[in-house]
Amino acid sequence: MQRMTAAAGCLALAACTGAPDGVTPVTGFQPERYAGEWFEIYRLDHSFERGLTNVTATYALREDGRLSVVNRGWSPDDCAFDSVEGTARPIGAPGEASLAVTFFWPFAGGYHLFALDREDYAWAAVSGPTREYLWILAREPALDAETDAALRAQAARLGFDTDALIAVSHGAPVCDDG
Repeated sequence: MQRMTAAAGCLALAACTGAPDGVTPVTGFQPERYAGEWFEIYRLDHSFERGLTNVTATYALREDGRLSVVNRGWSPDDCAFDSVEGTARPIGAPGEASLAVTFFWPFAGGYHLFALDREDYAWAAVSGPTREYLWILAREPALDAETDAALRAQAARLGFDTDALIAVSHGAPVCDDG
């Protein structure tokens, strides 16, 4: 809980909701189709997620048009799942895949989908307010090799440090003995 809470705090304290220069959110975004569980396939390292495995984000459409979000990950150090809850609201032009995510009101951080499987909503690549934040997500715990390579290549072209991406394990949770 402490790590995910810190995660929310760090992203929120950035207090920036805009996308990084040159990162264009996809259009035609349908929040109701984005709802559901997403597996974190890759991420750039941050203290708030450091060491976490089995990381998921679950979105649910609310009546007010916002999305509720629950971020969850396994902490081998704590031998427990860590989670944090928040809300996401659309920002930008109608249908633009940009959200302001709030875990601690009134602070919000930008969440920008710059790649999205428009047919099945099976995968997405997401930027935070800077290129220090990058997540590649999928509806399943792994991507096919072609999609995996294409998403990482697109992120690299946009200036993200894809050599620093961490592949997130989604196997059986393991506890550290130390």
